[in-house]
Amino acid sequence: MERTLYLNEDFCAVAEDQRLVEYIPVDRNDQTGQILRGRVQRMMPGLEAAFVDIGRKRAGFLPLKENSSSFQSGAVHSGDEVLVQIRKEEKGEKGAFLTRDLSIAGSFLILMPMNRHIGVSARITDEADRKRLTETGRKLSGGAFGLVMREAALGEEEDALRAEVVTLQERWERIARGEAESVEPAEELMRDYQPRGLDAIVRNQPLSADLARQLSEAENRRIRLPHGGNIVIDQCEAMTVIDVNSSSDAGGGNRRGTVMETNLEACREIMIQTRLRNLSGILILDMIDMETDEERRQILEALGNAFRQDRIKTVIHGFTHLGLIEMTRKRSRPALSEKVKE
Repeated sequence: MERTLYLNEDFCAVAEDQRLVEYIPVDRNDQTGQILRGRVQRMMPGLEAAFVDIGRKRAGFLPLKENSSSFQSGAVHSGDEVLVQIRKEEKGEKGAFLTRDLSIAGSFLILMPMNRHIGVSARITDEADRKRLTETGRKLSGGAFGLVMREAALGEEEDALRAEVVTLQERWERIARGEAESVEPAEELMRDYQPRGLDAIVRNQPLSADLARQLSEAENRRIRLPHGGNIVIDQCEAMTVIDVNSSSDAGGGNRRGTVMETNLEACREIMIQTRLRNLSGILILDMIDMETDEERRQILEALGNAFRQDRIKTVIHGFTHLGLIEMTRKRSRPALSEKVKE
């Protein structure tokens, strides 16, 4: 695979084999991932949450219970000053979603200074590799902080991982002292894609005509597939629904072959459009009906292989009782459609 990273003042983008897969308009107001010092404005015991003033018109929403059982921090009270991280930017009438379980990402590791959990990326499935990386993480942390071993850590020597831990700890010490640190899209893409492999970095140049066309098509509801089928993408408030359709002349003799060909083509296109449009939350895929469990297994496997290229955490939950594929994808930044509308 040939991967190119485009870095400009107004946008950052990623192309893989001449297909545009990420496009991030540079927005100085987007602080996703940034660690800020806020003040608890109001406690909401019924919601087990608090509203925190982070210097905006709309207060941020802070759950009082974190997901991790090893989160290390005391209770908060109205008027307290707290360090929080923006997990999701504000959307509509909702303020930013905050957490006290801070994380600082590197290329190989994620440091969690308020946690003691040692985790391994779900992308690493070999049990021997998971056990080895867990033991390495425990050795590196010494019980003083939490670590998540990213997929890129798999082939790295312990010394390289230790060096990154030192770098991340230095970043955390600067943040704890009150030094502001922003998370720029260019830095984020370099950090996430360099371990995966970058063939070229293009700076301060517009997208080619073909890539610009692909970006424009990402506003379309319907996307054509190579052999005549199409996918239809509908973004709703609570989820995104993607419908796969066969071509109009798919009623020939080898219908099963045509169905599988279209569904397999759809898997790759769904991956591309999901990343390019930055779809997140619940995704429901309505593939063309298949006849056997083996065919359905092949489609789930094809989806899993396609989304291994995605740097954002995506979980394929499988087929529902209605024959739909359910997926979830972590929300990082606003969807491309939101930025285009702005």
